[in-house]
Amino acid sequence: VQLVESGGDLVQPGGSLRLSCVASGFTFANYAMNWYRQAPGEERELIGIITGSGENSYYIDSVKGRFTISRDNAKNTLYLQMNSLKPEDTALYQCNANIGNSRYWGQGAQVTVSS
Repeated sequence: VQLVESGGDLVQPGGSLRLSCVASGFTFANYAMNWYRQAPGEERELIGIITGSGENSYYIDSVKGRFTISRDNAKNTLYLQMNSLKPEDTALYQCNANIGNSRYWGQGAQVTVSS
């Protein structure tokens, strides 16, 4: 199993960014996928989940209405569209897959929101 994120960048407050996570080594469409983030000095937090089909997604309150998780199962790719970014969104963002008893993580994409 391999998860590779991309798309992290420095962006101004109010800006937008889209992260991608390319998955390999498992049947991507069969599994829900998660996005996490970890800010400096903070615990890693789950920010959203998307079902295997992509029909349903769930978010924590602090990103609801600003972030959108989607997936393209034909491309084995997970996305995180982030709009109206705030300085407090600054963090390392990671995609995650839980398969059986194992948890898999990408290396992370750094998002920095600053003027």
